[in-house]
Amino acid sequence: MSVTPRVRAPELRGRAWLNTGGRNLTLADLRGRVLVIDFWTFCCINCLHVLDELRPLEEKYGDALVVIGVHSPKFEHEKDPDALAAAVERYGVAHPVLDDPELGTWQQYAAKAWPTLSVVDPEGYVVATMAGEGHAEGLTRLIDELIATHEAKGTLRRGDGPYVPPAESSTALRFPGKAVQLDSGNLLVSDSARHSLVELAADGETVLRRIGSGERGRADGGPDTASFAEPQGLCVLPAHVAEISGYDLLVADTVNHLLRGVRLGTGEVTTVAGTGRQWRSTVDDHAHDALSSDLSSPWDLAWFDGKVVVAMAGIHQLWWFDPVKRTTGVYAGTTVEALRDGPLPDVWMAQPSGLATSADGRRLWIADSETSALRYVEDGVLTTVVGQGLFDFGHVDGPADQALFQHPLGVAAMPDGSVLVADTYNGAVRRFDPAGGTVATVATDLAEPSDLIVTGDGGVLVVESAAHRLSRLAPGALAAAGAMVDGIRHRSERPPTEVAGGEVELVVVFSPAAGQKLDESFGPATRLVVSATPADLLLDGAGTTTELSRRLTINPEVPNGVLQVVAQAATCDAEAEHAACHLTRQDWGVPVRVGPAGATRLPLVLRGLDAE
Repeated sequence: MSVTPRVRAPELRGRAWLNTGGRNLTLADLRGRVLVIDFWTFCCINCLHVLDELRPLEEKYGDALVVIGVHSPKFEHEKDPDALAAAVERYGVAHPVLDDPELGTWQQYAAKAWPTLSVVDPEGYVVATMAGEGHAEGLTRLIDELIATHEAKGTLRRGDGPYVPPAESSTALRFPGKAVQLDSGNLLVSDSARHSLVELAADGETVLRRIGSGERGRADGGPDTASFAEPQGLCVLPAHVAEISGYDLLVADTVNHLLRGVRLGTGEVTTVAGTGRQWRSTVDDHAHDALSSDLSSPWDLAWFDGKVVVAMAGIHQLWWFDPVKRTTGVYAGTTVEALRDGPLPDVWMAQPSGLATSADGRRLWIADSETSALRYVEDGVLTTVVGQGLFDFGHVDGPADQALFQHPLGVAAMPDGSVLVADTYNGAVRRFDPAGGTVATVATDLAEPSDLIVTGDGGVLVVESAAHRLSRLAPGALAAAGAMVDGIRHRSERPPTEVAGGEVELVVVFSPAAGQKLDESFGPATRLVVSATPADLLLDGAGTTTELSRRLTINPEVPNGVLQVVAQAATCDAEAEHAACHLTRQDWGVPVRVGPAGATRLPLVLRGLDAE
């Protein structure tokens, strides 16, 4: 790592603190501890991955390490303090969280991507910055070094941390994610925060049974011993497929990065796809043995075109899974997080989170949450009907090419060909009419609706995740479709980076973790992919190279846009006889404003400290 002047950590300032029992923390309160400051936003799947990477570190170093979450929102809804408090509970965040709605602390620490980690030593100096996920191994080595150094200097202070857990809740469901109707007419719900499945009677309220112990885990077995980790999507298999595969229902076990099969008659749970490791590899078009394949936060499931399609939210793709052949592979997407249509698989997606098959089986509808988009696959081509990009969102009805959603998580196909959307962060159900090409609002004032079920009697049930319940749309709501909403159009308020028109040097800063080296065993160790929205923002410099720096030519005639940058670096343990391999990867969507006084150097930190 380059030698740089020591930088004093800026103070942690925001609107309020959570998980501290009402106490406002300062850096002085935390002096003597190793701090990992996690800049996150609760819509971001990569941020959720980092929460899980930090859990074992918090357990291992609990008396010397304090993790501080700084919540720096992207979407308007994420600025709501009640929504943040719900998210902290939903995702089991067991450390203090600073609410930073105006991105003040984010800017003080020069964060440019969600997630970003800053490490502060016990004397209050920033010693490392890391963007993206996959840093657990490097963090472990760094924390070990800091503890050893500061224990020897006498500047380490061990003891209990400032975390104060919230009060326990007592609702029957806790942050339910998805639901399906069973052949019996009963409903099966993924009770995500309680790590289990719940079968409800047709009334949507009466609890009949629970599948899963309720403890976070990945054990197979009967309904009382099996365990999940924040399960989401559910898919009832066709009867002939269930008979051959040996299970009736498939579960997207999201945080375990697994697919689980469930025999509904007995409640027996079996792992059918995934290793439990998060996918960190390269994209190919091959079929792979399902149990030998790494997955990444599968979020929803749908039976389409003779197979199960998996919304692989963690890597911005769709995958397919064959329960009979027990194989899996990529269906759509390149792992670039953006919005681009066209023939499969070379399209761009952004955290697909909801799937539904049309009544005639020809279309697969997709809620692409981070682009706030409604999209569909038909005849091997991906098409967007609502949605304009990663940073455009709102609540606007009317012609589909002008309508806006805000982070939708669920979608349901109606028998008449129209589509309902669980417009999660707007707290609404919206309806897209393909015949007229229009969007209308059906229902509002819902608590983070995350899924929709069209029942056998033609009714519609809404999974109101933040209200911990299923609710039924009023009869006639679909026909009435509500008043047309012409709400506020939002763009993400993350401050743009000022860049000059003309030549700009893009530099991705990367230093291997202590004890690691770049791994060129299978080719170049690094890779950099650059694109732009709009495309003519870049006159030169788009494409893929193996160097982590590049000269870009910015079009001075385009006033603003977004640079999409994907960087990865492969490393391995330097001295070990059987060296472990590691892949560090990050996607940046960097909003830029072009002007004569803008910067001619654009640094992005993958891991390390920028020396300039």
